[in-house]
Amino acid sequence: MLERDVPQEGNSTLAGHRKAVYALAEDGKLRRVPSRGWEVEEIVTRQAVEDLEQRAESALARARAGETSPLEYHMYRARMDVELLSQTTGLWRWRIRRHFNPAVFARLPLALRRRYAAALGIPVEALDTVD
Repeated sequence: MLERDVPQEGNSTLAGHRKAVYALAEDGKLRRVPSRGWEVEEIVTRQAVEDLEQRAESALARARAGETSPLEYHMYRARMDVELLSQTTGLWRWRIRRHFNPAVFARLPLALRRRYAAALGIPVEALDTVD
């Protein structure tokens, strides 16, 4: 994308902030260009957020029914997926999915619970409950 073609339509999901976009300048070099975003980006961002909210609602219902652990709900509520939680905690994805099992989750050591709580930005005590 050329520097002069960087969209400046505005994106309400950026809340008035700008973000850096790399674009090709007239001299052929890449430069950082401030952008207010564009409509397509806003639509995609809103769809992703709506999807995570729906997943959180579904996980909440399953956690209340005892079908999954509160960890899954808190993960989606924090707008994360298994991949992102894995990267944030340094745990394997299969291990995180295993911790969605309520019986396995109930036996997690405090150190691992702290790791999850820190990654999710919640107190350790909140990790065991759902809203």
